[in-house]
Amino acid sequence: MPYTNPVIPGFYPDPSICRNGDDYYLVTSSFAYFPGVPLFHSKDLVNWRQIGHCLTTEQQLPLGNTWLSGGIYAPTIRLHEGWFYMVTTNVSGVGNFFVRSRQPDGPWSDPIPVAQKGIDPSLLFDEDGSVYFQSTCDGNEGYGIYQCEIDIWTGSMLTESRLIWRGTGGAYPEAPHLYKINGFYYLLIAEGGTEYGHMATIARSSAPYGPYEPCPHNPILSHRSLKSSIHATGHADLVQAHDGSWWAVFLGIRPVSYPMRHHLGRETFLAPVSWTDDGWPIIGNGGRIESVMEAPQLQEVRWPHRAIRDDFDDTTLGFDWVFLRNPTPESWSLHESPGNLVLRGNKVSLDDTGAPAFVGRRLRHLSCNIAAILDFEPKSEGEEAGLTVFMNDRYHYDLAVKFKEGRKVIVLRRTVGSLRTEHTLECAAGPVVLKIEARPEWFVFAIQPNQSDVLELGSGETHLLSTEVAGGFTGVVIAMYAVCETGQSTPALFDWFDYEPVNPIE
Repeated sequence: MPYTNPVIPGFYPDPSICRNGDDYYLVTSSFAYFPGVPLFHSKDLVNWRQIGHCLTTEQQLPLGNTWLSGGIYAPTIRLHEGWFYMVTTNVSGVGNFFVRSRQPDGPWSDPIPVAQKGIDPSLLFDEDGSVYFQSTCDGNEGYGIYQCEIDIWTGSMLTESRLIWRGTGGAYPEAPHLYKINGFYYLLIAEGGTEYGHMATIARSSAPYGPYEPCPHNPILSHRSLKSSIHATGHADLVQAHDGSWWAVFLGIRPVSYPMRHHLGRETFLAPVSWTDDGWPIIGNGGRIESVMEAPQLQEVRWPHRAIRDDFDDTTLGFDWVFLRNPTPESWSLHESPGNLVLRGNKVSLDDTGAPAFVGRRLRHLSCNIAAILDFEPKSEGEEAGLTVFMNDRYHYDLAVKFKEGRKVIVLRRTVGSLRTEHTLECAAGPVVLKIEARPEWFVFAIQPNQSDVLELGSGETHLLSTEVAGGFTGVVIAMYAVCETGQSTPALFDWFDYEPVNPIE
């Protein structure tokens, strides 16, 4: 039976995977979004559902005024003697640390720091009880993959850090994962930068500190210079399924325009792994993968589809909702007006690096229809609330209700670096439906006030919110937000939010 890549669409990069019997768990990077490190569960490696986050408190994940592409980098998840371990880097805080839990859906422990420098940490639990900790580091011996042994209960380093591999010569050797398979230590890394030259390479040794012998078939995964709908493949992690087959999860991108530009971010892909006669793994078909591939021969388990509409009737937000940095408690509520998500704006705007009143979800499809109904009667200059198509604080499109020059107006604002356009029109009292039609190359914005006809206001190109234009490591997030320059905010009530894919496999 075929499956479609990516298996987890949208801004879910740097995937790492572990298996517990016939259950599979996967984590990805989250940067400055909170809660941190989304956690997914699957029975068949193809169908995934989010079951929570690993970092759910400000103590676990302090973000402050973190740059959007700061925060949490490249987590690794491992299972050892009944404990789940998630190790990662807060580049804007403690550095490398891990948390642990008896249950994959938590609660997870307080952070346990590890003093080895660098990013993209990983763990290997060896049969003799040794725990090896790897990270990417520019250390005493130059840039490469460094390793030490740690006490898994305290995080203390038991040995000094040692360089174990520089890679094959590609830029930025990073994202190490060490495995012990058939008596060999296999070191899988990413090279080439997380861009169009990205690749996965591997080496092996009979000892954990090497010397490491590169695979003669490197790279074992890369789409460099290919004519393909998928690019920048790399940052892989391996897992052996419960039927004995091997698989890899890894990141990739899907550019939608020429020159190539992508706005959904780096997504999670899946491919089979084969082994050569001399014991080397190769991902996909000679290091290449396809949008449609043959699924694992595991019993398929499909999870219920997420409803198109979130009517905010629950007492908690669903797992796909995120905040921008650590939210202030007074900025949002599901209890102030039951059946509504209430946002109260503060002085932090979408152009700032603080914590605005912001509740968003990742854009996961190239084509989808988004809508929300907003009941908001601003009373002072500088008050606004609405929807944003948000790439970062310098690149976003906003469709909002605002108080301007003594009256309530609708505003369509497009912020592209130092350039900004703003179009306004009168808005009558009462609720208004805000609509965004997302297509591969355009976002189209419209309103529907007081059950009247839909009025289209304008559009914005997707490529102006792409990584190639806006920079950074994230993807587009669609969010409800509110701002109040005076600090005396009028509540913005969102009764429902719709997210409807036009083509679920796109």
